Amino acid sequence: MASKKSILIICGGGPAPGINAVISTVAKIFLKDGYRVLGLHEGFKGIFSEEPQIKEFDFAHADRIFSRGGSTLIMSRFKPSDEKINTKLFSDNNVKLLVSIGGDDTASTANRITGYLLKENISISNIHVPKTIDNDLPLPDRNPTFGFHSAKDEGVRIGNTTYEDARTSQNWFVMSTMGRSAGHLAFGIAASCHFPMMVIPEMFNQTPITFDKVVRLIISSIVKRKIKNINYGVALVSEGVFHIMPDSELDHCGINFTYDDHGHPELGNVSKSHIFNMLVQVKLKELGIHIKSRPVELGYELRCCRPIGFDLTLCTLLGIGVKKLFDQGLSGCIVTANSRGEVTPLFLEDLQGEDGKIAPRLVEVDSEFARLFFQNMHYIEESDYEAAKAYLPDPESYDFNKILSGEV
Repeated sequence: MASKKSILIICGGGPAPGINAVISTVAKIFLKDGYRVLGLHEGFKGIFSEEPQIKEFDFAHADRIFSRGGSTLIMSRFKPSDEKINTKLFSDNNVKLLVSIGGDDTASTANRITGYLLKENISISNIHVPKTIDNDLPLPDRNPTFGFHSAKDEGVRIGNTTYEDARTSQNWFVMSTMGRSAGHLAFGIAASCHFPMMVIPEMFNQTPITFDKVVRLIISSIVKRKIKNINYGVALVSEGVFHIMPDSELDHCGINFTYDDHGHPELGNVSKSHIFNMLVQVKLKELGIHIKSRPVELGYELRCCRPIGFDLTLCTLLGIGVKKLFDQGLSGCIVTANSRGEVTPLFLEDLQGEDGKIAPRLVEVDSEFARLFFQNMHYIEESDYEAAKAYLPDPESYDFNKILSGEV
């Protein structure tokens, strides 16, 4: 069997809806062309293991998984440093292509590994399928990364239920959702659910972000609705606000964060919605406003939901696109598909800046798209000051636009 040519599939980072659709499509299209299709558990960790866990695909297994959430291959965030590559894995199995599924770090690591193998006289191609539910990879024509729309759809389902609860019980909910550097997921959920307030990191492009400003934005919405005799609502805060918080804010918020190897607060260990809800409750009590609020965390339950039709189509196209680019003799590239369904390669150097890093794609808060959705939210403006004095000693401090412009 070793003489038969094969391909090797690995998954890095965290789950996203549609991974199995990519794996299934890649497996089917290469099986059809006479290749063995191998999957490697635990991402790059398997490449550096003396006893890698390999899953060999046949049509029946590939066909069974394509519409499932999660990943049939165990995932890992392992990043190699000085470990020695198990070159036998590639030579013994006659691997001709490494297919990596993950974020930009996964793509970079795959490039380095194929470069090292070439020095060992093992020539293989590598093609990367970009994945992130954050939708923050700068793909051409602002095309979405796979998994984003499915995660958003699941978030909207939970968000609508939460909003119904708020309306039914006349309460407020403070909700948080994923998005390390960009607020696409939070924006998409809040806009779709008609939440009266959302807070995403991109909104703070004119003023430094603080816990106090986030709390005042939420209370701005609560008071605006009270003026309108609406005593319920949902405020959604993107977890990304934590990542742009100054250290001084994190140090004095009363939370003892743990930090990962890259210096990021390990937000998976704490409930962001709980933190903001408690801060809002303290401020409401100080202001004498009697409103109940409860925290809702939209976290890991979004990552492994079943992919919706949009992502099933996109992931199938990307999987077939891997074979197209491989047949064209391309390597070291990312497979992308535009809105017309045309598959094209994208090379890392096309995305990287002068510092070699890929700048995340952010929500364009100054676009007409964003401004129109902001109009559908509820918050204090100058015309509300007089009515807001019934609840706030200084309504101007809760003016949505003035908070974000840094005036208050």
